Amino acid sequence: MIEVKEKQFTADLKAAVQSVQTDQKDKLFSYTEKINQVSLYRFLEKAGVLELPRTFWSSANEAFQLAGAGHAFELSTEDCRHRYEQIEQEWNALLADAIIYNPYQTSGTGVVALGGFSFDPLKPQTKLWENFPESHFSIPGYILTHADGDYYLTINRFITTGEAYPAILEELQNNRQELLDNTENLHHTSKLCVQRKKEIAPDLWKETIKKATDVMKKTAVDKIVLAREVRVHFNQSANIPDLLKRLVDTQPNSFVFGYEMGEDCFLGATPERLVKVKGNDVLSTCLAGTAPRGKTVEEDEQIASNLFEDPKNREEHGYVVQMIRSTMEAYCTEVVVPDEPVVHQYKTLQHLYTPVRAKLKKEHRIFSIVSGLHPTPALGGTPRQDALAFIRDNELLDRGWYGAPIGWMDSNHHGEFAVALRSALIQKDAASLFAGCGIVEDSDPESEYEETKVKLMPMLSVLGVD
Repeated sequence: MIEVKEKQFTADLKAAVQSVQTDQKDKLFSYTEKINQVSLYRFLEKAGVLELPRTFWSSANEAFQLAGAGHAFELSTEDCRHRYEQIEQEWNALLADAIIYNPYQTSGTGVVALGGFSFDPLKPQTKLWENFPESHFSIPGYILTHADGDYYLTINRFITTGEAYPAILEELQNNRQELLDNTENLHHTSKLCVQRKKEIAPDLWKETIKKATDVMKKTAVDKIVLAREVRVHFNQSANIPDLLKRLVDTQPNSFVFGYEMGEDCFLGATPERLVKVKGNDVLSTCLAGTAPRGKTVEEDEQIASNLFEDPKNREEHGYVVQMIRSTMEAYCTEVVVPDEPVVHQYKTLQHLYTPVRAKLKKEHRIFSIVSGLHPTPALGGTPRQDALAFIRDNELLDRGWYGAPIGWMDSNHHGEFAVALRSALIQKDAASLFAGCGIVEDSDPESEYEETKVKLMPMLSVLGVD
């Protein structure tokens, strides 16, 4: 069976190289095969050994994961005003000429692009995020997909005119063998420990909240989301595959992501889906309004009940529902929204939750929804432009990719984006963590500060902070 697969792969690759030479046009070659079970984390470890940049995605409550190694092709733009349209145009142009061998059509197979955007392209970038462009997507050279119990390997190679078939074949075969080799144990380091932890200007952050509430009392602005940063230093460089595995194991109801650029890796476990598209089926979710979990069943139920009845949280949630509904109605048909939210419980937090389902109009794709939804009132505020202007001028933080869309899309017209919350930017032996709160007119700075501490707990725990 392996021999048959190998013959098929070499024949398809040879035909692709010949097509590039005949047409004198560079093209992406993509080949998908079903394989035996392989650890995604071992795959990522091997990618690190080969010095290939790594990407990762794990969907909440679903048997679906992606691990990527290398950049076969990159999509990027610095045009802040048309970044969604330009990325989509580059993606469509790449697919138009791509040579794709994929008999499965399973989500996350074939040509897959993983990546994301910055929160606000109009905010000047600081040195903290210098490795992350305003928008960036990678088509990994090698993608390991785990979907519904099956495993697939997709090999992507951008072939240019003048390249020789034997050299390409040798390169792909050698990397494939190394990435899927199960004979070596994972590289284990000593336990990751936080040696120093520093909250970045917490008192100034509270003063910014006071400034925001004063603005809301005098203007039509209803809500402004303000985020803050915590910086930690470790006893050693962080092991990225190990952190991703711990996030998946401890946050099963969240979307776990990892995106490596240079020596930095942005990773997290976010509860908030922005949008999922499968064909023309669209799902978005409103997740706004937060409370901790209780220590007993009775306390847990009481906190959930208080959250459901709390006017501030219901108002905050209502802003998000209204905005998502209006966006969906612009790009979709058959929009269905429940009359009221439910409480969704996670390991350390619980949130008000409302799903929104719809059918995508033929002329639109996933980026239409992403561009329409970002940022939701849960991440920016309302009205959107007024809230963003306040954040841009007053927030002490360069959010970078925090709070922005991150996700994947494939050549099967499937894709999913989440909002990059509960996240950290890992920089070898240090990391910046981010958390924010929705500020309304009667918000109390101390209460909002305590809420961010709760939101920081899952990531701090994974990084070794009690």
